[in-house]
Order: sequence, then C-alpha cells, then structure tokens
Amino acid sequence: MPESDTSSSAARAVRVVDAPLRSPAPEPGLREVFRRRYLLRLLVRREVAARYQGSVLGMLWSYINPLTQLFIFWVVMGVIIGRGTETFGIHVFCGLIVVHFFVETFGAGTRSIMRNKALVRKMAMPREMFPVASMLVSLFHMGPQIVILVVACVLLGWTPTVVGMLGFLLAVLMMAVLGTGLALMFAAANVFFRDIGSFVGILTNFVRFGVPMIYPFTLVEERFGAASAYYLYNPIADAVLLVQQAFWVGTTSDPVDTQAHHIPDNLFAYSFLGLGTSLVVLAIGQIVFRKLENKIPERLT
Repeated sequence: MPESDTSSSAARAVRVVDAPLRSPAPEPGLREVFRRRYLLRLLVRREVAARYQGSVLGMLWSYINPLTQLFIFWVVMGVIIGRGTETFGIHVFCGLIVVHFFVETFGAGTRSIMRNKALVRKMAMPREMFPVASMLVSLFHMGPQIVILVVACVLLGWTPTVVGMLGFLLAVLMMAVLGTGLALMFAAANVFFRDIGSFVGILTNFVRFGVPMIYPFTLVEERFGAASAYYLYNPIADAVLLVQQAFWVGTTSDPVDTQAHHIPDNLFAYSFLGLGTSLVVLAIGQIVFRKLENKIPERLT
C-alpha cells in the first residue's frame, strides 16, 4: 500500500467527537410530547380506529349517539317534564358537550397508562403522551356533537357572534388543560393504586350536577344569593356557561333578555381565572407525573 494511502487511513481512523453523551431514553415533559407529533398522531389514530373496529356504521355512531341524546333531552325534559327554561334541550346539550369532553379526557387519561402498558414497557417515548392522546381523542369525538348542536341552533334562528365563538374556544381550551392536568396526576397514581380508576368514575358523577346543565344558573342565584359567586370558581361551570352563551342564548326568543338574566356579567373574568387555575393543575400534574414515572415500568405487571 502506498505511504500516502496509509497515512490518510490512519487520519480517518482517529476521530475525536467533543460532544456530551445523551441518554437513549426520551426527555420527559409535555414539550417533548408535542415535538414527537408524528407519534402522537399515530396514537390518536390507533385509539379512534380501535373504538370503531368491527362496526358497520363506523364514524356514523359519533353522530347518532349525540343526536339521540339531544332528542331525549328535548322531548323528555323539555316537553314532557316541561321545564321553564326556553329551548331547554339546547341548554342541556351545551352542558352535556362540555361535561362529556372533560369526563372522557379525565377518565380515559387516567386509564391510559394501564391500557397501553405494553407500549410503555417496550417503546422509548414520553409517557405523558398517553394522557395527551386521550385528550385529543376526546376532542375528536367532540366534533360531531358540535356539528349537531350548530345545525339544531341554526334551525332555531341562531346566528354566531364573535364574543360567543371566543367564549366557546376559551371553554374548550380550559377543559382540555384541566382534564389533561388531572389525567396526568391520576394516571401515574393509577399504576400504583388500581382503585384510583374507580374513584375517578365516582368523582365524575358529581361533575354533572356541579354545573348549570340540567338547571339554569339563575336557580343557583335564587338559592344562594351573593354566595353563588363561589359557584363560578368552578372552571367546568364557567365552561358550560360560556358554551350556553355561545349557542343556547341565540336560540331563545329574546337573546338580549336571556343574556342579562341567565349569564353572569363577569363570566369572562371568572373564566380567565378558571383558565389560570387549570394551568396550575396542569403544572402540578406534570410535576407529580415526573416524580412517579421512573417507577411506572416496574409496577406494570
């Protein structure tokens, strides 16, 4: 071999890389979850496909179920029982959309680690991805409910307003953040104490009656007077009222009077406070999850 080839081979063989060593394990945290958006999309598609696997009607069930719920509330509670609230079916359905989104995000997110324990043990990914994917699946299934609500409201003479649509987006953001924060906290705890899943199921039962869904907010004001302000410290109640303001108010015969009597004047102030509370819950949930996640694989049996 020529001397020049030998020297060049030796130069290529000796290579010094001045770079810190990195662990092959994924970086924890929600930021890393959204950096791996491709993997997150795969998880969401997998969850959606699993729900409709073997179904003849498939995605049509996402429209049939909320449509039948709206019909039941409209006929049974609005016509037969005869509540005094105008277009009571829309009033209830607005609350039902918010409550269902939150409950599904919280409940499915709590079970997400145990339900995907094979992936948690075998794949290197941020484990926060599973509760986040559960929230996005819940958001996906919220879409058909919104479509049905909009169609029903348009048939009743509703027209959208800028304030109403901004309030609706704020409500969705608030529930997504709060539900994900609680799901992170309880998903990690559910690995160590399997009773947590049952406890969450019981806890969400109280949500349906802790918001102005099957009763108007004016009833709370009549019963509790000035103390009803404490009721509005509940972010879920604020989210329900925001959606009712966006859709239900416009379906009544006098939207201005309905807004004045049934929607609190300072609703947005309470809602932004609720969003701040939800962000705090999300931060606490992330801290709790990171404290426990290193012990999660060994407890998944």
